[in-house]
Amino acid sequence: MAMATDGPTGEIHETNAAHADINPQVSSAGANQAMIIAPKPVLPEAPAPQKVIDKKFIAVMAALGGAETLRLTTHKLVLDNEFAAGAPWVTSVPSSPSMVAKYGGIFAGEMLVAYELKKRHDWLPGDKVIRKLWWVAPAALVAIHIKNGVRSIRTQGPGGCTSVAECEGQ
Repeated sequence: MAMATDGPTGEIHETNAAHADINPQVSSAGANQAMIIAPKPVLPEAPAPQKVIDKKFIAVMAALGGAETLRLTTHKLVLDNEFAAGAPWVTSVPSSPSMVAKYGGIFAGEMLVAYELKKRHDWLPGDKVIRKLWWVAPAALVAIHIKNGVRSIRTQGPGGCTSVAECEGQ
């Protein structure tokens, strides 16, 4: 074994002097072939990526968002009209940004629950059944919010009038 320096870096390493003196081109070619022929390490197969947010998820969540918007809007209009009419049970009308923030947070929580129900959980027994029924809760909430929104639309003032102008005429 002989000691050699590596160019301008000055690194010292051991070389096989006898082999390097015979044919330096063969030794470097043999090293390149060894690198090419070496088998690639076998990596374990990665699990297939789950597709949680798909067209069905977006459609169900959009329906839920629309139903909640209907309920929020009609409820706000009822409160505005009752406050303007002087209803004693409405002391103030909440601002729109505060209502949007409050109900937007609730909608985000509902969306997170639906996402987590649809996502695969290897540790959870019966996970396949739960993943298939993720849409039941949002669909039930859509029906509830639409019912509440329609009920707010049909709200009548005192004496059965449906608008402020109609109530003032009586």
